Amino acid sequence: MQFHHHGYVSGDPRVQPAAGVGVNRPDDLPDEIDVLIVGTGPAGMMTAAQLSQFPGVTTRIVEKRNGRLAIGQADGIQARSVETFQAFGFADRITAEAYRITEMAFWKPDPQDPSRIVRTARTPDDAVGISEFPHLIVNQARVLDYFAEFMANAPTRMRPDFGYEFRTLEIGEGEYPVVVTLVRTGGEHAGQECTVRAKYVVGSDGARSAVRDTIGCRPVGDKAFHAWGVMDVLAVTDFPDIRTKCAIQSGSGGSILHIPREGGHLFRMYVDLGEVAPDDNGKVRTTSIEQIIAQANEILHPYTLDVRDVAWHSVYEVGHRVTDRFDDVPAEEVGVRTPRVFITGDACHTHSAKAGQGMNVSMQDGFNLAWKLGHVLEGRSPESLLSTYTAERQVIAQNLIDFDKQWSSMMATRPEDFDSPSELEEFYVKTAEFPAGFMTEYAPSMIIDDGEHQHRATGFTIGKRFKSVQVTRVCDGNPVHLGHQHRADGRWRIYVFADAAGSAGPAVSHLASWLLKSPDSPVVRYTPPGHDAESMFDIKVVHQQPHVEIDLGEVPAAFLPTVGRFELTDYENVFAAGPGTDIFDERGIDRDGAIVVVRPDQYVAQVLSLDATASLASFFAAIMIAQPDAAQTEELV
Repeated sequence: MQFHHHGYVSGDPRVQPAAGVGVNRPDDLPDEIDVLIVGTGPAGMMTAAQLSQFPGVTTRIVEKRNGRLAIGQADGIQARSVETFQAFGFADRITAEAYRITEMAFWKPDPQDPSRIVRTARTPDDAVGISEFPHLIVNQARVLDYFAEFMANAPTRMRPDFGYEFRTLEIGEGEYPVVVTLVRTGGEHAGQECTVRAKYVVGSDGARSAVRDTIGCRPVGDKAFHAWGVMDVLAVTDFPDIRTKCAIQSGSGGSILHIPREGGHLFRMYVDLGEVAPDDNGKVRTTSIEQIIAQANEILHPYTLDVRDVAWHSVYEVGHRVTDRFDDVPAEEVGVRTPRVFITGDACHTHSAKAGQGMNVSMQDGFNLAWKLGHVLEGRSPESLLSTYTAERQVIAQNLIDFDKQWSSMMATRPEDFDSPSELEEFYVKTAEFPAGFMTEYAPSMIIDDGEHQHRATGFTIGKRFKSVQVTRVCDGNPVHLGHQHRADGRWRIYVFADAAGSAGPAVSHLASWLLKSPDSPVVRYTPPGHDAESMFDIKVVHQQPHVEIDLGEVPAAFLPTVGRFELTDYENVFAAGPGTDIFDERGIDRDGAIVVVRPDQYVAQVLSLDATASLASFFAAIMIAQPDAAQTEELV
């Protein structure tokens, strides 16, 4: 963590100086807002947290509840989400309080006595090292708390506006074209309507989204007509794997997905309640907690479960739906106008909870959308950038639905109906990368290159997230993960992997000079007057040589930028491979060097050779707006 660059900091360095709309932020909801987010679930809070880093953007997030969520339905935190939390600065703290999944046990009917269950397999949760981050279980409410803290400490001093329920919206003309009607839900103003005008609205208001319905989006899909009871409980049991994640299939045909929770005692069980008749009309949802517990005991035989306390329970039917579009632009108007209203999270996609994907995919919806809104509203990028949100995330949602259909169907299958006795556990291991959140791969677009030069860095797949490797920071010799230096600050990353000659050699020196001086350089072309050179782009160099062989005095200024009002030198952008792990070998980086461009949401956008400055300039020319230089600014004034 870097601080002091604006002056000495004696307090909590996570609290950034207030700036822009965060200075004297009004308590009341403004009449005019740049972005109005509806709903403080994971998708909404992620969107708000990222936008809180844009001081020039007025963002407010409203919630019909009158306070924070006490207990959330979601609890699974996949490794990709923990990686994202690292960018928001709280991965280590949430990991410390969470339950960490390291393996999964599989229980099936005893061949000698099918009325009893026996353990048949244990499989590692991440056998191939997909990520350096763990798979966690933690209450959704705590995730929201951490995002709320990040927002409160951000330059915009953002916080949720509780007690506002969305009613309707209309899209008109003008600078603030979206007119939103809200109703106060508590306090002395309960029942009172208010109207706000917004440039953009984000509906993160859940599976029954009113924002989605208002803009005419339609969930498409089906119900599986299979019900599950879910309960978070404290209990006494003789089941030996009560603190291990388990898939349990009984001889009676019933199944349990068992998830230990944080804190050492709490656990969650998804209990199979069987098929639901098409004409059930929701009757299964009246299943009592006593019935769920009884069914769990029947499945667990010969083990018993004595529930002492129920923290939360519910009954749901598996449904698999993806909304036909994720914004307000009908198919016939795509390319004609840009969106004004977006939907994220459960408003876009609904599925079973057993793959642990709901909260995770929802947060990535918000991460994808928020930086794009920030760039457009701060004048960094054209409005056309916003059309990439639906194009990218709708495909990911459909992939999730397809995976979840298969997984939830297998969980509900009787053991004797599998082709192989080990089919369930084999599927779990084989598909591990998908539920971990690392199969997302965005197609070529204005912000994803076509991959012509992918061979320069085969391990940084264009369209997929930047997979970190440990390197050595030259200035202090500290081993750090390169990807962990990526903060959720809205900046693009340009990683320069030096050739054998290093940063003092002609190839890297020429590139560094071009980045700082050429009028075609994205740094020169798109950095507003008066801003630090690294305010829009985070540029880092990684050498092949050991760090002790690198002289910082010979490193070009592009990698040693000056920051803050005292124009201090930032030394933490220069790295070396190894020791122990060579990033060039680990990620298939050409020894002649490479440029890897990474989006603000951590996805690789472009791979180039060190001399491909024209391609780098061309890529950003399509997605960013040139800023006036100092001379032009004086003329405008």
